[in-house]
Formats: sequence, structure tokens, C-alpha cells
Amino acid sequence: MAGVSSIEVKESLDELVQQLQQVETPKDKKRLQVLYWLKQEQSPSIGAIATAIGKHRNTVGRWLLQYREGGVNAMLERKTPAGGVRKIPQWAEVALAKRLKDPEHGFASYGAIQQWLAEELGIEAQYHAVYQMTRYRLKAKLTQSEIKSYPSAICQAELRAARVV
Repeated sequence: MAGVSSIEVKESLDELVQQLQQVETPKDKKRLQVLYWLKQEQSPSIGAIATAIGKHRNTVGRWLLQYREGGVNAMLERKTPAGGVRKIPQWAEVALAKRLKDPEHGFASYGAIQQWLAEELGIEAQYHAVYQMTRYRLKAKLTQSEIKSYPSAICQAELRAARVV
């Protein structure tokens, strides 16, 4: 019959009720509720159980596969992803933070930081990684180089002349 589980729940109803009362997170409670419903004499289908707890039937099936392979502990165990390895090491981040705080040695662009990391520290990093580290982890803004080629009076005179023409 489609939707009916062929899994045998080893724990008794009393053990499942006790575990449901002791569980700490709602996610674990949902997983144990699946076993509780399957242990009953008139157990509902996997699809009905999934609908009742607000999960997809494939998710419930995956939980049951974990239970079948390793019991309740395996079903309740959730692995946390390790995360990515940083492309720019901590020591280089500290060196960049020190350099950014120095007012005489600012950077005009994130590309300049990328070039400085490559030339001075020997670290090849993508532009996006440099931007993310500088802007969000170090919370630094780049110093803007001022236009020194024309004094402000000359620039204003040129603008006025351009409007006339």
C-alpha cells in the first residue's frame, strides 16, 4: 500500500512519550512524534504524518532512514556544516587592519588592497573576498584620494564656462 511505512519502531510508546517530554528542541520533538505515530496500532501514512508536522514526505522518509540505520540517536543527530576555509588568513587580516588605520597609507580602491595583499603578503585573493573582509569584517571604509590637480576656484570657473557654451 502506498504511503504506509514498513519500518518497525523498536521503542515502546511509553519510552517515546518519555523522550518527547525530555526533548529540548522543537525539531527533535517533530522527529520523535513521527516515531510515536508510527508505533500506534492504526498508524497514519507517511504523507499524512508529514502534512501534520509541516514537512515534506521525503524529509520524513529521510528521518526514518536515519532511524533504520542507527536508531533514535542517529535520527536526532544533526550535523553542522564546517563552513568554508578563509582565503585570507587571520594574520593577513590583522596586517590589513593595521594598514587601514594608518591615515598616511590608505587605499583608493579594493583593487589596490587586492594588489597590496599580493605584493606585500603574497596572498592571492579574489576581489569579492577582499571587499567582504574589508567592508564587513573589518568595518573599514576606504580613504578617498582628493583631486589635487586643480584648485577648487579653477574647477568652478571651468564649470561656469562650460555652462555658457
